[in-house]
Amino acid sequence: MTQSVHAETHGFQTEVKQLLSLMAHSLYSNKEVFLRELISNASDAADKLRFKALSDASLFENDGQLRVRLVVDKENKTLTISDNGIGMTRDQVIEHLGTIAKSGTAEFFKHLSGDQGKDSQLIGQFGVGFYSAFIVADKVTVISRAAGTEPGQGVQWESEGEGSFTVADVTKEGRGTDVILHLRAEEEEFLDDWRLRSVVAKYSDHISVPVEMYKEGTPDREEDGETIVGTPGEWEQVNRATALWTRNPKDIKDEEYQEFYKHVAHDFEDPLLLWGHNRVEGAQEYTSLLYIPARAPFDLYNREQKHGLKLYVQRVFIMDDAEQFMPTYLRFVKGVLDSNDLPLNVSREILQDNKVTASLRKACSKRVLTMLNKLAKDDSEKYAKFWSEFGNVLKEGPAEDYANREEIAKLLRFASTAGEGEAQTVSLEDYVGRMKEGQQKIYYITADSYAAAKNSPHLEIFRKKGVEVLLMWERVDEWLMSHLTEFDGKQLVSVTRGELDLGELEDEASKQAQEEAEKANAGLVARVKQSLADAVKEVRVTHRLTDSPSCIVTDDHGMSTQMIKLMRAAGQPVPEQKYILELNPDHALVKKLDTIEDEALFGEWVSLLHEQAQLAEQGGLNDPASFVSRINRLLLQA
Repeated sequence: MTQSVHAETHGFQTEVKQLLSLMAHSLYSNKEVFLRELISNASDAADKLRFKALSDASLFENDGQLRVRLVVDKENKTLTISDNGIGMTRDQVIEHLGTIAKSGTAEFFKHLSGDQGKDSQLIGQFGVGFYSAFIVADKVTVISRAAGTEPGQGVQWESEGEGSFTVADVTKEGRGTDVILHLRAEEEEFLDDWRLRSVVAKYSDHISVPVEMYKEGTPDREEDGETIVGTPGEWEQVNRATALWTRNPKDIKDEEYQEFYKHVAHDFEDPLLLWGHNRVEGAQEYTSLLYIPARAPFDLYNREQKHGLKLYVQRVFIMDDAEQFMPTYLRFVKGVLDSNDLPLNVSREILQDNKVTASLRKACSKRVLTMLNKLAKDDSEKYAKFWSEFGNVLKEGPAEDYANREEIAKLLRFASTAGEGEAQTVSLEDYVGRMKEGQQKIYYITADSYAAAKNSPHLEIFRKKGVEVLLMWERVDEWLMSHLTEFDGKQLVSVTRGELDLGELEDEASKQAQEEAEKANAGLVARVKQSLADAVKEVRVTHRLTDSPSCIVTDDHGMSTQMIKLMRAAGQPVPEQKYILELNPDHALVKKLDTIEDEALFGEWVSLLHEQAQLAEQGGLNDPASFVSRINRLLLQA
């Protein structure tokens, strides 16, 4: 191997030392997983070459036997992980092995989360796992040549993990990548053949590419006067090289499923002890192995981030993130889809939506929802953990997947006035099962926070009558409820919208009393409406309040205050909205209002009641300073 004079030194960013230290000491539970990460990278490189060669067989360079090899050099204290996969060009080496320098802390933590970046489709992707090499090595050398390039176009990357790396041009006869670890003195256990074989068996049995180690031959020897012919040295396959998803689920241990998850999801934790392994035969033939992670990545709410399943066609790797087979609201699901229905000789364009992909997406979605439903019924504690991590993403489902709306609704969890604290543990089925006799609707409220929802004046009449109300305060909730209008034949109704209709929960006496209150206060209502003018859409006597003087209500077709906040946060233009002001005629302040003859003073009190109601409903005012001044003036007059 010859090295040219064209050599460069590149610097990482300033915090690389801290990040690499984190990798080496805090990220992994045990140091041996570096081998899992590097073998996985090598396996991916082989898979990607296999896929690229479908359209260009010359990339194999007359060597179609893909493999990964481990080479131990005890004299130099090096361990080499070598593959004959796709390899990398000089630019790709700088881009991928210098990821920290290119992308900074955000890129680091993105890989840490398990989600691959937008360049995950580029050949030779090295995720954060590559840097796990520095757990055991004080220097790492990478020699690579991209398939289809000349031997003189090889590249050597080298770093001691201290803040810089060097890149140089080299001559490399074979394609692929060699990762050479210069082991620390205290890590020489990884120079032992038996130790390496046990780690490979532990982490890499499922990898379909053979992982090989050299087995020394034996010399000729004399035994009992006979000459025993020696055996030549040979490369011996260490892993079973069986793609786990192709095996019978009965033959697979839980530990194997968990280790495979770490490989396929690039996650460092076990999954939520929940996976679905299915082989489907018939009109469509495919195998799916789907996992629910235990923890959400930090960028879970970035809908543009790549997600999806690892796609194979008859065990041939196609792509890492096949988004077409998993809807956005299930973007946290990880796993493998191996289909026989997609022809091998097509481009990636096949993954544009068509009948096949739509059918597979439908099947995979149904499978995940079934898994979650079973978890919710069998283990409420574990489902509560799932909900705390992924609940808000699942809430996007009714808008995206109309066909499964009812199934998704069964999985939703809420806080309610019947529970203690803000734990979201109440299902719609639970609510329906507890509905009072005569109750025909499911009542809910959305607010800015749990405290705002729980203490909303709109709940007063429901507390009085002992009717349970669902409490919601996440930003996505208003969007959810605009698409989830009914469950189990019962309408979901916001307690802050439209006329209050309690149906059979109200007796005739209550209805008659309400009508009389409306008639008795018609003059006051008209006077308040005149005072507020265009600030409100309507003023009326309320039937919702028992303790508060006033509240604001959205009409049946208007945009709620929470939806307005949602749209403004998204940068959308919002038309001006006017709300209905409802007054409680039994409250002392409203009774006092009716006795004020001075129109200026009357207007002050009316504005105060209106702003109070806005504050309770919206959590804020457009002009809080005027509100404070008005309170002060009225306090001085009291």
